[in-house]
Amino acid sequence: MSNRLPVAVVGSINLDLIATAERLPTAGETIGGAVLSEQPGGKGANQAAAAARLGGNVRMIGAVGSDGQGQRMLAALAGAGVDTTDVGVLPEPTGTALIVVDGDGENQIVVCPGANSGLSLDRVEFGPEETVLCQLEVGLPVVLEAARRSKGYFVLNAAPAMDLPAELLERCDLVIVNESEYALIPALAEAKLVAVTYGGDGSAMFVHGTKVAGAPSAAVTVANTVGAGDAFCAALVLGLRSGLDYERALAVANAVGADAVGDPSSQPELAQLGHYVGRTAAALDGTR
Repeated sequence: MSNRLPVAVVGSINLDLIATAERLPTAGETIGGAVLSEQPGGKGANQAAAAARLGGNVRMIGAVGSDGQGQRMLAALAGAGVDTTDVGVLPEPTGTALIVVDGDGENQIVVCPGANSGLSLDRVEFGPEETVLCQLEVGLPVVLEAARRSKGYFVLNAAPAMDLPAELLERCDLVIVNESEYALIPALAEAKLVAVTYGGDGSAMFVHGTKVAGAPSAAVTVANTVGAGDAFCAALVLGLRSGLDYERALAVANAVGADAVGDPSSQPELAQLGHYVGRTAAALDGTR
């Protein structure tokens, strides 16, 4: 675990505007008494920050606007230990996510992509030892181009769910989705390796549609679920690339996700990956 695994995250960088309310509104309903906060966010940036805090050697490939929000997002990534050299600064406004979170930590999200829509890989190269991690909050053509250019291990967090080209799925060494996304993308049943999260019911690994491993979730007080899936993705990638087997990697990622759920931030503070490996080892060995 001592080597810092190289990871390139290609994805979105957003300012999260979060309204925390007692419950989520229904259509046409206004709810008062909410508390507003602003945080660094975006699935790409969240995953990059998590991977860096877990101990990866991480660079972010994305785009922000030439505005104050963009500078804040860059500073937040750098503060987490992420290399931002390959983040473009564009004339468009920085991407923004409008998020409502209820008392149980559940959320509704609307994303305004802004500068994320202008992301280009024109001068980006990927090394053969570099793991490339993408999501779908940037344009599908950009994700396809990243998959074609990647020389090593390629991971897709297929969120938000959409139909995926066969070429992209065939290139993926690993796809990560939640239970809803897995149901919405039938083609994943044929993918070579898919990790699925089930919230409080843990996570599982599937090879060509057959479940080959699973791990339970940890009980935790929920503060915010916005960044939990992103932290899970980062931990699972680093765990697998560090040589953990499927069951242990899932257990470690579940533990990281649990810590993220208990933190109100979309880019929570996390311990090094080795801490979570040690924390889960005794529990796993006790079940064998």
